[in-house]
Amino acid sequence: MANLFFYWSTHMASVSKRLYLSLYNWVIFIGWFQVLFFSLKTTFFESGHDKHVFNAVAKPLLLAQSAAVFEITDLSQSEVLQLGLVKSPISATVPQIGSRLYVVWGILWSFPEIQTHVLVNSLVISWSITEIIRYSFFGLKEAFGYTPSWLLWLRYSTFVLLYPVGISSEVGLIYIAVPCIKASGRYSLRMPNKMNFAFDYLVLAIIAFVLYVPGSPYLYKYMMGQRKRAISKPKVA
Repeated sequence: MANLFFYWSTHMASVSKRLYLSLYNWVIFIGWFQVLFFSLKTTFFESGHDKHVFNAVAKPLLLAQSAAVFEITDLSQSEVLQLGLVKSPISATVPQIGSRLYVVWGILWSFPEIQTHVLVNSLVISWSITEIIRYSFFGLKEAFGYTPSWLLWLRYSTFVLLYPVGISSEVGLIYIAVPCIKASGRYSLRMPNKMNFAFDYLVLAIIAFVLYVPGSPYLYKYMMGQRKRAISKPKVA
C-alpha cells in the first residue's frame, strides 16, 4: 500500500510539473508571437511607423523577456532545458538572460531616445523568431513528449544567423545609448550623499559592453556544440 501511494504521489508530481512547464512555455510563446506580429506589422505594413516598433511591442516584450527570470530559479525553464535533448548550464543561461534584461530594461525602457533606432527592429525580430521556435519546441515536448524533426532542426539551426543579428543589435544599442546615459546621469549616484556611496551607471554600461567581447563567442561556440549533439541524435525522445 505504501509503495502504491509513493508511486501515485510521484506520478502526480511529475504530471503537475509537466503541466506547469507546458503552460509556461505556451504562455511565453504567445507573448513572443505578439512581439513578432506587431514588429513586422509596424516595420513593413505601416508607412512611416517603422521607428515606433518599440512602442508597438513594449508590453509583450517586457513581459515575455522578464518571465525568463524564472529560468534561473528553482521553478524554472532551466528544468525544461535539463529535460530536453541537451542540458544548458547556468554559465550559458544566466549571461544570455541577464544581457537581454539589461538591454530591455536598462537601455530601451530607461532611455526613450534610443527606442526609435533601426537596431530596435532587428533586435526584436531576431529575438522573437528565436523564442517562438524555442518555446514551441519545449511546449510540444512537455505536452506530448515529442517534437517534429523540422522543429528540432529550426531550434538548433536558426541561431546561426539570428544570434549574430541579435547580439550585434544589443551591442549597437548599448553603444548608441552611452551619450544619453552620460548626459542624463540617470541611475547614477553622486557623492556626497547620506549613504556615502557612489555609483556611475555609465561605467556599468561600459562594463556590459566590454563583456560582450568574450561572452558572445563563448555562447555561440556553446550553441554550435549543442546543435551538433542535438542534430546527431537519431530521434527526439
